[in-house]
Amino acid sequence: MTHHADKKDVTLSAGQFPALRNFLRGYFHQDMKDEYSSAAGAARAFCQDASAEDLAALSTEWSRFIQLTAAMSPDQINQLLTGPLGSSYAITKAEIEQISSILKAGRK
Repeated sequence: MTHHADKKDVTLSAGQFPALRNFLRGYFHQDMKDEYSSAAGAARAFCQDASAEDLAALSTEWSRFIQLTAAMSPDQINQLLTGPLGSSYAITKAEIEQISSILKAGRK
C-alpha cells in the first residue's frame, strides 16, 4: 500500500529517465541562461531541435517525473534534477509548469 507521504521519499536513477537526463544535460547546462535566456527558452529550443521520437520520449518521462515528484518541494525536485539527472540549473515551480506546457504543445 502506497501512502501519499511516500512520494516525498522518491529516489530515482538516471537510468529510469534517459531522455530527461539527455535533455537536462544538453539544454540545462552552465550556459543555459546565456544561450536560451530561460528554462522555457531551453525547452522551446529542444522542441525545435528534437526528432518526433525524442520529443515523445522526453514528454513521457517528464510527465512521469512530475507525477512522481508532485508532493515534493521545489528544493527536493531540484535535488533530483541537479543530482542524478545532471541538470546545472535549479528550476522554479513556475518553470516546471512552463516546461510541461511547452512539451505538451510540442507533441502536437
